[in-house]
Amino acid sequence: MSDEAINVNDLFSIKGKVALVTGGSRGIGLMIARGYVEAGAKVYISSRKKEVCDQVAEQLSAIGTCISIPADVSTNEGCKHLVSELSAREQALHVLVNNAGAAWGAPLEEYPESGFDKVMDTNVKSIFFLTRDLVSLLAKGASPGDPARVINIGSIDGLKVPRVENYAYAPSKAAVHHLTRVLAVKLGPRGITVNAVAPGPFPSQMTKWLLEQFQEQIERDCPLKRIGSAPDMAGVAIYLASRAGAYVNGVTIPVDGGICIT
Repeated sequence: MSDEAINVNDLFSIKGKVALVTGGSRGIGLMIARGYVEAGAKVYISSRKKEVCDQVAEQLSAIGTCISIPADVSTNEGCKHLVSELSAREQALHVLVNNAGAAWGAPLEEYPESGFDKVMDTNVKSIFFLTRDLVSLLAKGASPGDPARVINIGSIDGLKVPRVENYAYAPSKAAVHHLTRVLAVKLGPRGITVNAVAPGPFPSQMTKWLLEQFQEQIERDCPLKRIGSAPDMAGVAIYLASRAGAYVNGVTIPVDGGICIT
């Protein structure tokens, strides 16, 4: 039996850590950002729309520390702007949550190349290049026994074939899951873990139309008989960012009530 003491409050604490959440002004990104702020982290949020990003950061600042850096991470210029602004304010980054995402639905015969490119650029390329450009800040945020963390937001659509015609989205999320494994092997020796979360249906702007049409069916098919809620997403994100998740690396965690195994 190990004689190493375990302080549970410290084990799940992220107090004082610096985190960046892309797409943090709404949906799953906002759930994570709010959870981090309430847990005592210093949180930067980024999204394309400056007015919305600034407004959400101001609201979250009523309960903790939240700072807005608007940027479109689907573009090279947007990623570089975000990295530059964050680097000017912080000497180290402890947690990077790559959440910004896009979807595009259309029938197979009509699916446009522009839509396919937009989804891949936002969901896959932005994760790679933003992570690449923040490696030095993340490495400075690592310490023995408490690595820096990259948390990529995938989807259960990357684990199973979705029921809707969104041909770029599911493959993009499958790519996110595998990119997570590739980066975990590469960055682990530098004191940075890389994991992914694969959410099931959660209320958001992206899933609004889906839930309006299929929520009852989705809940029937889910072993837990409900869709996800903000505490469900905040909980797994806090776990992965805390000392409790320090030895977890290169995995994709479904947060879907068991939908992906049915």
